[in-house]
Amino acid sequence: MQTLKDSLSHLVANAFATAFPEADLSALPLSVQPAAEEAFGDFQCNAAMGAAKVLRLAPRAIAETVAAELPTNDLLANVDIAGPGFINLTLADDALARHLEAQQADAHLGTPQLGSGKTLILDYSSPNVAKPMHVAHIRSTVIGDALKRIYRALGYTVMGDNHLGDWGTQFGILIMGYRHFLQPEALAASPVDELQRIYVLSHQKGEEDPAWKEQARAELVKLQAGDPENRALWQTFIDLSMEEFNRIYNRLDVSFELVRGESYYNAALPGVVERLQRLGLVRESEGALVAFLEDEKLPPAIVRKSDGGYNYTTTDLATVFSREQEFHPDAILYVTDERQQLHFRQFFALARKAGAATSLRHIWFGLMRLPEGLLSTRKGTAIKLDRLLDEAEKRAMELVRQSSPGMPPTEQRAVAQAVGIGAVKYADLSQNPQSAITFTWEKALSMEGNSAPYLQYASARIASVIDKYHERFPEGDYMSFPMVLDTPQARRLALRLARYPDAIVDAATQTKPSLLADALYDLSQAYSSYYQNVPFLKAEEGVRESRIRLCDLTARVLRHGLSLLGIRTPERI
Repeated sequence: MQTLKDSLSHLVANAFATAFPEADLSALPLSVQPAAEEAFGDFQCNAAMGAAKVLRLAPRAIAETVAAELPTNDLLANVDIAGPGFINLTLADDALARHLEAQQADAHLGTPQLGSGKTLILDYSSPNVAKPMHVAHIRSTVIGDALKRIYRALGYTVMGDNHLGDWGTQFGILIMGYRHFLQPEALAASPVDELQRIYVLSHQKGEEDPAWKEQARAELVKLQAGDPENRALWQTFIDLSMEEFNRIYNRLDVSFELVRGESYYNAALPGVVERLQRLGLVRESEGALVAFLEDEKLPPAIVRKSDGGYNYTTTDLATVFSREQEFHPDAILYVTDERQQLHFRQFFALARKAGAATSLRHIWFGLMRLPEGLLSTRKGTAIKLDRLLDEAEKRAMELVRQSSPGMPPTEQRAVAQAVGIGAVKYADLSQNPQSAITFTWEKALSMEGNSAPYLQYASARIASVIDKYHERFPEGDYMSFPMVLDTPQARRLALRLARYPDAIVDAATQTKPSLLADALYDLSQAYSSYYQNVPFLKAEEGVRESRIRLCDLTARVLRHGLSLLGIRTPERI
């Protein structure tokens, strides 16, 4: 099913081609966008401004010529020109209503299946083994998960890959700490917290005692050489960490198709270096092997250190080559914070030179801060993710008890979980991902305004309206009646429903789930106005069913959109 935006853009492009048949306008975006204000119609095209240089005509004259090729008909109720050359398009009410009926009947709610036959790999979350997840981890986790859901809604086959930090010098330090500082009772009570504690103690000891640091290095060498005892300890660290991570992922309703740490690619690292050497992409510098990227105006990237060790660039190259060989993806997307932008520019440049054919994209997000500065595990200012989720569910339970005191306790807990976790996710996803976030409890757990609870409540309220319709008219079948946009509020709501598939496309194209969140909030506000100003059950037959049908589509879109953000929608709140 084609979106309204695409249908109108195609119409406008044909009008340009008819109006100026000799001109080459292929480089111009001859498309429409939703009108910024209702007074400007439903959609707007500003292509006349861009075409002015090519056609050497005034933009308004171009717009008038194009508009003449867009006569009002069954689709367009009005076409007019505004300002220096904006083409404003207003849809016919009947055309908008028929489009909504088709959208309601479509299994994908009108979302175009642009990704059919294409495979994406999304690399996100990626916590470090033996370290607890704190609130800053939520950004990569929920942004990556939302993008996976959004791309799947567009028909892509998407694999989520949790690329764990499970290898490196920290494990020699951790092995020493485990053997000397472990408290078995603490490990049993909270494994990852205890691993973090003994790591900190061992690291501090190494800073004070060179012999300790040297022994930690020796333990790392033994681990890398395959020493059975150290390998068994390392596997224990991974198993304990994964048990903790999976518990949190289950609370967040986040899942992965692959969970492969850096260690998975260890055996391939020498081959990667040999490949780079064979292609003449690296040379020795001060004992290290280095890729010089002057042509790309980037600093050099080390692929093998002077002590023979490898780094993130080498591991990431091995990973992309492995993914290409095994999965043949059309693109690989990496969701990490802004501090890794240089690394990915270097890694992508080197991967292309080394023959990687897959499209590679870094989706970076702003850091999460406290009002007094950056979150830091070293400074002890990082807030454990578990604590945030517990507090969210606690506050949501207070809300549920107030709104539904008669709800059974087990149902109250389930609703509080959906509302609380939803509030945490939406607080992140509703913001431009590239903006830095200042964490405050009030903002993260907001139950009012532009928040998940507000949208969840809107969905639940519509479900109640539909339930009341069935109670009062048990033989009624609102889907058998045509949809009629008989009030300004109905038309305003209908337009936002029709634009919903475009919001999904835009969120995917720009890798910003916030664009979908914006559309859902805008939709819920339009529904609120509709609900407050238009009678449903008291209307005459036909009108009543049309209005309930519009409510039904609104509820479906809200539930669908929130599910793409990883947020559940309880029937009652």
